[in-house]
Amino acid sequence: MSLIFDIKRYAINDGPGIRITLFMKGCPLSCIWCHNPEGIRNGKDKLYTAKKCLGCGTCLKACPNGALTLAPEGIITDKQKCVLCGRCAEECPAMAIEISGTEYTAEYLMHEIEKEIPFMDQSGGGVTFCGGEPLLHPEFLIDILKRCGQQGIHRAVDTTLLARKETVDEVMRNCELLLIDLKSMDSTVHQTFCDVPNELILENIRRVAEADFPYYIRIPLIEGVNADEKNIKLSAEFLASLPRHPEIINLLPYHDIGKGKHAKLGSIYNPKGYKMQTPSEEVQQQCIQILTDYGLKATIGG
Repeated sequence: MSLIFDIKRYAINDGPGIRITLFMKGCPLSCIWCHNPEGIRNGKDKLYTAKKCLGCGTCLKACPNGALTLAPEGIITDKQKCVLCGRCAEECPAMAIEISGTEYTAEYLMHEIEKEIPFMDQSGGGVTFCGGEPLLHPEFLIDILKRCGQQGIHRAVDTTLLARKETVDEVMRNCELLLIDLKSMDSTVHQTFCDVPNELILENIRRVAEADFPYYIRIPLIEGVNADEKNIKLSAEFLASLPRHPEIINLLPYHDIGKGKHAKLGSIYNPKGYKMQTPSEEVQQQCIQILTDYGLKATIGG
C-alpha cells in the first residue's frame, strides 16, 4: 500500500508524450517554496478552504471524535482528537474539507494506469511517479515499476535523489527516465531552504550519469536563492563534467502557488520571510546562455 495524494491525467510536462503522473506522499526535503506541501508529510493531511465553507455545521455532526468546532473564522480542528478518518470531508456539502492521501494497492493503482494506455500508445507517453519523493517508498515503487514494465509502459520517476545508492540503482533498473531536481550547488544554501544538505544528491546525480542512464535536470529558478550567476555557473560546470549530460535542463521560474495550500493546511508559507522572487526574463535568458555555453541543452519550463 502507498499513499497517493494526486493523480494527474493527460500530463505533458513530466516526460515524453501524454502521461499519467502519480503523486506519492512523503518527502525528505522541506523546500520553503514547495508547491505541493501536502505531499511532504508521510501520512494523511487535512486541507480546509475557508472561503468555501458554508458554516452549516454538517462536518461537526459527522466527526466521531468531536474534533471540530465552528468559530467566526471558520472550522477549527483539534489535532489531538482528529484521526483523519475523512468523515467530515465526505459529508461537507461545499467540499471545503479535503483529505490529502488515499491508500492504493499496487493492483488498484495499475488499474488506474491501464486506463491511460491508449493515450500513451498514441503519443509515446507513459507513467511518471512524482511526489513528495517516490524513492521514499522503494518497495512499493519498484513493485509498480516492474508491473508497468511487464506491459511495456514507459516509466519515469521525478526525484530529488536523496536516497540510498542501492535504491537509486534498483530504480534505474526498472524505469526508462529520471527527472532530477537540482536546487542549489551550495550545500549551506540547500540546508537553509530545503532542510537537508546536498552532498548525497550530487553524488547520486553523478552515479546516474556514470551509469549512462537518461535523465532530465529540473532547476527551480528563484531570485534570492539560486538564480545568481555564481550558482548557475557552478551548476553548469558540474553537469558538463559528467560522463553523460542531461537530455535537457528545465529551468522552472519561481511561483508562490504553495502559499494557498499552506493556508489550507493551517501552516505558514515561508515562515522566516526569505525574499524569493521570480527572476526577470533577462535573468532567465542569461541562465539559459550560461548553460548553453557549457554545451548543455536548457529551456524555460517543461
